[in-house]
Amino acid sequence: MTTDTTRAPSQSTIRADDTRVALPIFTLRETAAYLGIPKSTIQHWASAPEGGDALITRFASRGRDASVPFIGFAEAYVLSAFRRAGVPLQRIRPAVEALASTIGIEHALASHRLYTDGAEVLYDYALEQEDEGLLQLFVVRTRQRQFSEVVTGYLGCVRYGTDGWASAVRLPVYRHAAVAVDPRVGFGLPLLVRGGARIEDLIDRFQAGDGVADIAADFGVPEREVEDVVRVATRVAA
Repeated sequence: MTTDTTRAPSQSTIRADDTRVALPIFTLRETAAYLGIPKSTIQHWASAPEGGDALITRFASRGRDASVPFIGFAEAYVLSAFRRAGVPLQRIRPAVEALASTIGIEHALASHRLYTDGAEVLYDYALEQEDEGLLQLFVVRTRQRQFSEVVTGYLGCVRYGTDGWASAVRLPVYRHAAVAVDPRVGFGLPLLVRGGARIEDLIDRFQAGDGVADIAADFGVPEREVEDVVRVATRVAA
């Protein structure tokens, strides 16, 4: 999956009935597992401080039902990149608030504007605040502020739609299998990029007692990809 680096159209909001916002697809536990980060971190990002907003879009939880729509998952994905780049958790929230207020749009973390303008905005904010932790997000090359290799690698796995909002995300926890979440396909459930099989279909076969070799042959994917899918499914179910 590659990212279109051309400048996206001007944005202000995404329609409330857009399936990327309106349809919850993951629980917080699933979101944490697919992103390879602690559930407590996701819960922290999904909680709104007094007088503020949550960092990721989420519906009220109802039992074990999904509560995180695709846009919220994309926001959490970008936040996980910031975290892996070494930014302390307590510094992420003010940085995101500064980004959103400067760019002037909601869901800034899921916007193509983050890819095109975010490095400049956040770098200036980090300098203003003398925030050494936040400065770990950047490198400066030929006088241009750019996101670090870690963050750039994550953003490179986001596909943006023609409206400028994230439309698909490739999941980082898989070592061999290329797995993506696309809210327009398969109700937003994770799919193998190679062949388009639903991850849950492979897992159903495995749980039914089918061997890795048979599953790989039937779905036309390498055995190591099936093994990868099973490994991650075990984490998601834990």
